[in-house]
Amino acid sequence: MDDMMVPGSWVRHPTCPEWGLGQVQSAVGPRVTVNFENAGKILINSALVTLDIVDPDELS
Repeated sequence: MDDMMVPGSWVRHPTCPEWGLGQVQSAVGPRVTVNFENAGKILINSALVTLDIVDPDELS
């Protein structure tokens, strides 16, 4: 798991851009729960999917 994958981090799913921007809710081992703006809460296995971290400065 990426050290930047902590609760509050902003991410995008690399193969599901339609889900929109997501905020990490929890990260325990490879299990990352993300609340996406267009898909709701999704449990991601970070051993299988590498989420794209969004720089908070890009959000404004």
